[in-house]
Amino acid sequence: MKPVYILGGAQTDFARNWTKEGKTFMSMFREVVEDGLKEVGLDYEEIKRLNKENRIAVFVGNFDMEQYANQGHLGAFLTEVHPSFYGVPGARYEAACASGSVAIQSAHTHIRAGDYDVAIVVGIEIMKTVNSVIGGDFLGTAAYYEKESKGVKFPFPKLFGRLADEIIHRYGSKIGVDRIMDNLAEISRINYSNAKLNPLAQTRTWFMNKEQACSRGTPNNSIVGGRLAISDCSQVTDGAALVVLASYEYAKEFSKKTGRSFNQMAIIKGWGHRVAPITFSAKIEESKNNSFILPWTRQAIMDAYKRANLDIDQIDVIETHDCFTSSEYVAISAFGITEPGNEYQAIEEEVISFDNPSKKRKIPINPSGGLMGDGHPVGATGVRMVLDIYKQVTDQAGNYQVKGAKNGVTLNIGGSATTSMSFVIGRIE
Repeated sequence: MKPVYILGGAQTDFARNWTKEGKTFMSMFREVVEDGLKEVGLDYEEIKRLNKENRIAVFVGNFDMEQYANQGHLGAFLTEVHPSFYGVPGARYEAACASGSVAIQSAHTHIRAGDYDVAIVVGIEIMKTVNSVIGGDFLGTAAYYEKESKGVKFPFPKLFGRLADEIIHRYGSKIGVDRIMDNLAEISRINYSNAKLNPLAQTRTWFMNKEQACSRGTPNNSIVGGRLAISDCSQVTDGAALVVLASYEYAKEFSKKTGRSFNQMAIIKGWGHRVAPITFSAKIEESKNNSFILPWTRQAIMDAYKRANLDIDQIDVIETHDCFTSSEYVAISAFGITEPGNEYQAIEEEVISFDNPSKKRKIPINPSGGLMGDGHPVGATGVRMVLDIYKQVTDQAGNYQVKGAKNGVTLNIGGSATTSMSFVIGRIE
């Protein structure tokens, strides 16, 4: 079956607070669509033509606009951007923090099936309409709300604090608790450092060094869940991202019409999608005899590798779901960089560092800054990850470009690693 092509896309500036600007989610929708289409070179007349021929559809990833902005039915809102979208099929897709990825996967499936030739995928979330306590309660619906979130202040830091506890329970006697916590702090430092190279990252002007990340429990870095502090957390972010996917036939047609080289495009080589038990306790119970703490996350990545006919030795760059430092820590072995229990080696030997000065093999994780540095507008994150890997493998990532990147992989998780989605994206050979 012919691959699905990525023509390009755009993201908003994740540092912005749209409510303070006096703007709504619709302003964000309009901006990301117009910027994304301009970046790709897809104009409204072409959208009209494709719509007339029933060759285009819209896929919107969003987690919780109903609570944050009192609005549902987001798949129809591109009609508010421009009349060219009147009649274009559109729907909203939701899987908590993996909402953007399930929107991409749905678009990918429709193109592979021959239903459409072009898919416009938008991930969007506006989160700064409420204070952090209310927002934390909204986010709690990504877990089993009645069992894990109801009446709990900031439930997700506590859930991923339990993941840090499980890392220490399994490996603390071998590695040492302080060493594990030091490596979690180094993950934070790396992501914040990378974000300074990204002109759209939320924390590009923020300060974070290793000493600050290690100073958990101090007034400037208070504890938020178990052993985890503010420095271990991703951001509350307003933002949107867009990518345009296309069939081989349309990519060829588009290249001829616009003069855009195939080298400016990328392809989705593989994908993986798995769902684990929804409660965190059930996940840990399920994995107690498994070498991987999150076996279904590992399986989603392995499915993506298998479909791409690649393995970790052929991956040059990774964008992973660092909602907390503990989630990135366990992802290191899930990607196959190390064996489970040896994740600290990849951190200490600078394998995952973008600024690794050694000549050893490196696989930078989150050169964009990830969720901690770039930002985490929940429904947009999966789309943003795919966009960043597209930029990497087409040599368009600017100051955070991984030199010579040919293949990259994403990991986007929803809930407490309940839904795991992975895409392998590569150059067109």
